[in-house]
Amino acid sequence: MVEDSRRSAAPSAKRVSGPVPNIPGLPASASDAIATPRSQLATVFERWYVLIVMCLVYAINIAARYVVTTVFEPIRLELALTDAGAAFLTGVPLALFYVCFMIPIAWLADRSNRRNIVAAALIIWSGFTAFCGMAHSYWHLLMGRVGVGFGEAGATPPSASLVSDCFPAERRPMALSIFALGAPIGAWIGSDLAGRVAQAHGWRAAFFALGIPGLLLGVLVFLTIREPKRGRLDAVDAEDKPSFVQSLGFLWRQKAAFHVIMASGVCCLWGWGLVWWTPTYLLRAYGLNVAQAGEVTGSIHLVGGIIATAATAWFMGRASMRDPRRILRTLAWVIGLATIPSLFAYWTQSLAVAKLMFWLYIPAIYFFIGPCMALVLNLAPSNMRSMFTAVSGLVGNIFNLIVAPQVVGLLSDWFAGARGSDAASLRLALLVLAPTGFWATWHFILAERTVAADQERAVGYVPA
Repeated sequence: MVEDSRRSAAPSAKRVSGPVPNIPGLPASASDAIATPRSQLATVFERWYVLIVMCLVYAINIAARYVVTTVFEPIRLELALTDAGAAFLTGVPLALFYVCFMIPIAWLADRSNRRNIVAAALIIWSGFTAFCGMAHSYWHLLMGRVGVGFGEAGATPPSASLVSDCFPAERRPMALSIFALGAPIGAWIGSDLAGRVAQAHGWRAAFFALGIPGLLLGVLVFLTIREPKRGRLDAVDAEDKPSFVQSLGFLWRQKAAFHVIMASGVCCLWGWGLVWWTPTYLLRAYGLNVAQAGEVTGSIHLVGGIIATAATAWFMGRASMRDPRRILRTLAWVIGLATIPSLFAYWTQSLAVAKLMFWLYIPAIYFFIGPCMALVLNLAPSNMRSMFTAVSGLVGNIFNLIVAPQVVGLLSDWFAGARGSDAASLRLALLVLAPTGFWATWHFILAERTVAADQERAVGYVPA
């Protein structure tokens, strides 16, 4: 009776019945539960092609979002802005439109063609990224960032949902960890490559270098990816189209989902918030130019981020990590330990020590992305996955694009007083932000308590 009541909590979720063929390439638990015809299953090539292309889309997404952190100081100086004013211009307009449109677009993605939404979103934000390169005033750049935020709102939720229909529940942490490779690749493009372009040709050229390839990738997505059957690899078949209120109500009842979303959001506040300001901090504290500052963090994003993300994918692919409680326990340890060097990175006045601390904590901000995405997807029925991902993205981006840039900028201006923002004031502001990693660790610990039961209720998968 308890089992039946748990399953009925997901709206219109039905247990698949009847004989099921043995599907090559799927674990026995998935094959035994899925009654999807072979014609509706993705080939090995198709599932990995979708995963790789969505990884590239995610990379362009991250690069377009964070290129402003690399050219933040040149923009601030040209437009004669304070730290808080420049932080508002480069982060808040994008975030406001991102969070406002993400939920409606995700609701649409749960009931319509996700491939078309991803392609259209990519073309829109890439076009506005190029438009930022033509900006010659505060208002022009503001309009460009608003457009980027509107376009990016349609990216991650349907992309992650597409990937989830190519891999079964127990393989999603591995698949979404590979999807998350887009984050270090995009951060490297937006910092190192964009920094080199900006140093050679001016900050506007960095926006052109990202906008044009994004337009081409959007066309590729539309022409080469087909829309998969929703929920075809789940043990629970959720066929109906739930209302907005039903989706949010089910999310609220999934306690583990709430804590995973909060943990992921606070990780964005901590790690990506620090990374947002690091290039500017390096310029001020150590006298580096834009290209040199981009190179310091860019190589860590590329090498350290890819190694950390690939290691995460390998680790999450092990049989022992099919239990979501072990995943959450691991995330708590990694983020908790990585918070310590993030404090020393901005406390020290030695560039060599700071670089070492960056190598210790920046790769850790990639460790949580894939597993958290997978946990959120596995805690949602197939007809609510874009919505769950959107809520997670909303929380993360409010913390990352609104709270972190604005609060650090305000604190930096406040610590500086009449003398104006400088390296010392920014250092103090970043030291206030750094301990928030421990807050994320607390949410991972709380999520572990109910994650197994909540996942079973959503997708019918019971960890061995």
